[in-house]
Amino acid sequence: MAWFDEAVFYHIYPLGLSGAPKKNDYGEPVHRLNDLVPWIDHIKRLGFTALYIGPLFQSVGHGYETTDYRLLDSRLGTNDDLKNFVATCHKAGIKVVFDGVFNHVGRDFFAFKDLQANRENSAYRDWFCNVNFWGNNEYNDGFSYDNWGGYNLLVKLNQRNPAVRDYICDVIRFWVSEFDVDGIRLDAADVLDFEFMKALRQTADAVKADFWLMGEVIHGDYSRWANERTLHSVTDYALHKAFFSGHNDHNYFEIAHTVRRTIGLVPAHIKLYNFVDNHDVERISTKLHNKAHYLPVHILLYTLPGIPSVYYGSEFGIEGRKERYSDDSLRPCIKLSEHADDYESNPCTKLIGALGQIRRAYVADLTWGDYRELHLTTEQYAFARGGLLVAVNNANNEASFSLDANAVAYVGLLGGERFEVVDGRLEVKLPANGGEIFAPLDGDGEAIISEVPATAGVMKDVAWEAPHDDQDKNALDDGGSATKELPTEIPNIAYEDMTVEQLQAAILAKMAANGPVNEQMRRSVTDNIWHDSLINWVKSFR
Repeated sequence: MAWFDEAVFYHIYPLGLSGAPKKNDYGEPVHRLNDLVPWIDHIKRLGFTALYIGPLFQSVGHGYETTDYRLLDSRLGTNDDLKNFVATCHKAGIKVVFDGVFNHVGRDFFAFKDLQANRENSAYRDWFCNVNFWGNNEYNDGFSYDNWGGYNLLVKLNQRNPAVRDYICDVIRFWVSEFDVDGIRLDAADVLDFEFMKALRQTADAVKADFWLMGEVIHGDYSRWANERTLHSVTDYALHKAFFSGHNDHNYFEIAHTVRRTIGLVPAHIKLYNFVDNHDVERISTKLHNKAHYLPVHILLYTLPGIPSVYYGSEFGIEGRKERYSDDSLRPCIKLSEHADDYESNPCTKLIGALGQIRRAYVADLTWGDYRELHLTTEQYAFARGGLLVAVNNANNEASFSLDANAVAYVGLLGGERFEVVDGRLEVKLPANGGEIFAPLDGDGEAIISEVPATAGVMKDVAWEAPHDDQDKNALDDGGSATKELPTEIPNIAYEDMTVEQLQAAILAKMAANGPVNEQMRRSVTDNIWHDSLINWVKSFR
């Protein structure tokens, strides 16, 4: 089995965490990446075994408008800083995955600068999509080109050009030889050319044993991207959405249905990348109407099929709201020293640490154990993973029910309490907005594994006050902001020529043709402001 199948990921956006300037002046390197080295001990302490960090390479702004794929962003330091950072992670037993932004480049990328200078005579004119020398743009280049998301700052690469494919594959080889990286997360994978991804997979398979390719995919049949020929894994955005709306709406049917659908589409040996928040979406503590749901959400994150990931700072329970024209609040600078007491005093941090211990102790059950649904109502949900039983409760009151059980007794790994099995049934009693992971005991009361993680009592420390029913019922996912108005008429033009708002309206119209559209469904559409993603979404309807 590969390392990534059993991994627990921590996710860092380094330009934000390090407090780097928003704009790059391409001046002398500032060694901010070295300031993140203490985070490696923090990552290990909480039980994470892998780090996804990026974007890292030279760019002009947020990092996704790459200038040089072979040079660490000068706001973060030098290539030697990155080599040392990865080596320090490896010494701590932590694998490292870089962000691979291969769909588009920045306007300062060498090939685009040559295109600007030499126009029709540029050797790189076919490195970019639909270059039109009869057109123009807001930069007055005297030509136009395809971009990503409607932003000419992001110049779309022609992935079908063999020279581009060879160049990017060489970049991957360089990253491995220079930095010893263990994998790549492919940005905007849902708009990458499939033949291009096959070339990346061939390079990954040759360049290093168990080199991992994971793609950012928003919607669709994930097995199109995650399979033996293209990527090892993709982001499970469907489950991400279900995690928070299934709790906000008191609807565990949504989560269970999403899990069943994924199991039906994706082969069991392929593990999807699970998350509750990241650098592009609001923090889970902001999205949840009831902050106490932090506990059941993260129990599910760590125990449902897939590879769990936590975004930096969310282990402290910080909030972050997505804004229309800025993601700064999602990507803050955090001083680790200010959270030195959180390991003992912050219930969020304690819970993440406990779940990390449990994941490590029961890695076989939680990686390869069969998923079996045992109990499902709108407010309670229970399932088995191998020999473990997992139960969660999103209600503001205590809940009791019984489960089929195979052992003579169980121990609650979060609460530390012993539970006897009577007539093949385990009686479960969960506190309001709570949950538990039950591990089997043998006849002598010994754990079936070599030792039970020292997590007993965590449940007692995770005690947020639940909101009143009327607060919970009337809250909106964005904290109460008004729903955006969309066009009432959808123009009869190509989707590629539509604005973001027109695409959103078109998606909602197609949804409405298939059945009722509730407020949560509408908001999931209007929160997506990425042009290419919306095009793929609207085209996915049959």
